[in-house]
Order: sequence, then structure tokens, then C-alpha cells
Amino acid sequence: MNFADSEVVASIMAEVGVETTNDEMEADIIFINTCSIRDNAEQKIRNRLKHLRHNKKQNKELTIGVLGCMAERLKKQLLEEEKLVDIVAGPDAYKELPVLLREVEDGHKAINVMLSLEETYAEIQPTRLNSNGVTAFISITRGCDNMCSFCVVPFTRGRERSRNPESIVAEAQDLVNKGYKEVTLLGQNVDSYLWYGGGARKDFDKLTADEQKSSISFANLLEMVAQVDPSLRVRFSTSHPKDIHDEVLYVMRKYDNVAKHIHLPAQSGNTRILEKMNRTYTREWYEMKYNRIKEILPECSVSCDIITGFCSETEEEHKDTLDLLRKCEYEFSYMYFYSERPGTLAARKYEDDVPEEVKKRRLTEVIEIQHEIAIKRNAAQVGKVHTVLIEMQSKKNANEWMGRNSQNIKVIFPKGNFKMGDYVDVKIERSTTTSLIGVAVL
Repeated sequence: MNFADSEVVASIMAEVGVETTNDEMEADIIFINTCSIRDNAEQKIRNRLKHLRHNKKQNKELTIGVLGCMAERLKKQLLEEEKLVDIVAGPDAYKELPVLLREVEDGHKAINVMLSLEETYAEIQPTRLNSNGVTAFISITRGCDNMCSFCVVPFTRGRERSRNPESIVAEAQDLVNKGYKEVTLLGQNVDSYLWYGGGARKDFDKLTADEQKSSISFANLLEMVAQVDPSLRVRFSTSHPKDIHDEVLYVMRKYDNVAKHIHLPAQSGNTRILEKMNRTYTREWYEMKYNRIKEILPECSVSCDIITGFCSETEEEHKDTLDLLRKCEYEFSYMYFYSERPGTLAARKYEDDVPEEVKKRRLTEVIEIQHEIAIKRNAAQVGKVHTVLIEMQSKKNANEWMGRNSQNIKVIFPKGNFKMGDYVDVKIERSTTTSLIGVAVL
């Protein structure tokens, strides 16, 4: 999401004659687009700001701005604590950056952290930064209404709203025209996408009869993008289990160019903890949803998010999470120990009472099981043929390509006469925890 936002910022700045550079010492303006999802992310930003003190000494005219979620969360505090910060702009204020820059030129600090019920940046064509010319992101929603008790996103990105579907399809078509071969539809919760042509998002059952007839759901949008071009692979992220309905799964099954991968965060394998997290489902319901995905799309890979050591989590409840991992056997997972975020329901209501060493030990156990599963799953692909979209040169070997299959698994194979953006059938000869390695089938 932040990378996609940075491309929007680059486009806005380009309209007022500002070019991007890969050399930070050459820059007259440096924007740091930030995340607040975990404390570790914010600490990285603070360290980055300390590093930029050197740049400020070398270039007295350098303007430094903090954008995004951390800017929204800390607001004026950033200007007061970090003396070298000139601009603070929240995720809905990017169009105002040229105005904020003029305020800095006039000798003032500048801030705009107003959240919006309508802003989606739909009319802005993103400037593709450091692009490989093959894959690109398209934002389809902004904000989130789910209010998970551990999550700061609703407070930093605001209420959920969906983007005009015509602008999404037009952006996908433009990317195809420019030679791109894959798009990822982005949102905090893509499956709750709903367009009815008017203002802030409503739940479907709150629409009028006429609005319901003309509304476009995520399943409808996914089909529209899939129909742009059969050679354009379409991915999406992230899904909330409560919103990924059968209609989406049937669209995935209908179109070969819709990638067979779903990111389905569980967060915990225990019902009491899930309730405390305000995830709106039970452990049993989550398993049912997982099984439904596999029933309709047997070849679909499923990945997951897991948080260990949430408030009051016991050892037995932690074991329920380990059990969920073993039952679902995710292709891969993003795994973290709980980090309390100021302002969230959990921070206000619950005691962060699991010792950090316990959180980390539980996380290690989760990681070990996930690694075992990944090794097993990837080893099962040896001898099979996968269609791979070439994305880049392998980081470890200049004579090899790296791409991903439909299930979002990395595949490495010799370059041969292929080029970036080619679809190649690759027979898998061996595997690692994170990758499949093979040769092209000619």
C-alpha cells in the first residue's frame, strides 16, 4: 500500500515539475512514506531521520517530509520532536504537497493530516517507481472499517471507501498498453470493495434497491479487470475472511489469468483470542472458510498472518494457533509477535501482559512449523510443471531468472533465450523453503 501511495506522490510532484532521483544526496526534497502497523516500523523511520541529519547539513535547503500512517498518528509531535522534519502529511493529503512545500519555502513548518471520506486518488495516474515493467499495483480501496482491536489502520487511514471501477479498469488497460503483464489489486480489505456511484462506502444491505441493482462488488470488479486482457495476470491483496464470498472464488475459477492465491489472515487459532481481537469469526468458522476455498479451488494456495502473544494469550491458546498451522498447511505466512499500538482498542482496554520473551518464543515455534510446512509443500512440486511470469534476474545468479507461478511461489530457472515479461513453463527439479528451482520446458 505504501509503495503504491509513493507512486501517487511521485505523480503529484511531477505535475509541478519535480523529478525523482535515486541519489539521496542529489535530492532537494526527501519524503519518507511511513507505516505504523508495528512499533518496529516506526523505529526504522526514526533511525532513518537520524541518518538524514547528515543530508541536511550538506544541503541547507533540503526539505524533509514524513508522509503516511506515522504522520497521521503522531501529527505535530513529529514536527516538535524531529527538528529536521519540515512537512507532515497524512495519507489523504498528498494532493496538498505542492501547497505544503510553498509554506516551507516561506519559512514555515507545514502539516495536513485531515482524513477524508471520499479521497481515492482515482484520477491520478501513478508514476511507476523503480519499475521492472512487468508487475504493478492498483489501489482499489482506501481505509478500513473492521476495527480489529490490535490494529491502528482505521485511525491512520480512515474510513473505508472504494474507487470508481471505470478508473481501475482504465489503469489496468493503460498498464497492458505499456507492456505490463501482472497487476495486484490493493486494499486493506479488497473483498469489501463496493461501488454504487455515491460517496463513502455503505454495506450492501444498507443500499437502496436501485443502488443494489447497479452496485459493483469485488467479484464483479475482479471479473472486469480479468477481461481487460487474457495475458494480464491479476492478483489481489489483502482479504478478510468474513468478506471473501463464493462469488469471488467462482470468478477465480472461471478466469485462468486470475492468480490462484489468496492471502487469508487468521491472526490466531483460538476463538477466545479471535473474539478479543474483534476478528468477527471463530476458529471453526475460519476453518470452514479455508475448506471452502480448497473445495472450489483445489489448486489455490493460501497464505496467512499470525500474531503471537496477544493480550492474555495462554499456552493452550497458543497451541491452538500451532494446530491451525498444521491443519491448514499454508504455503507461506507473515508471522509477528504482538506489538501494542497506541490508540487502538487493545491499548485502551487490555493489558499487554504476555512477557516479550514469551511472545518471541511462541513466534519462534510458529516460524519453525511454517518452515516445515513450506519445505514439505515445495518438495511436493518437484517433477511438476508451472507457468512462471519472469519478473527479474535472480539475486543469487546472473544467469538465472526469477518469477512467480499462479500460486505466488518464487521459481528460479536458467535464462536461456527468455526475457523479462515472458510466461515460461518450468519443470521443477528441486526446492527450498521459499523457492522452486527448475528448467524451462521447450
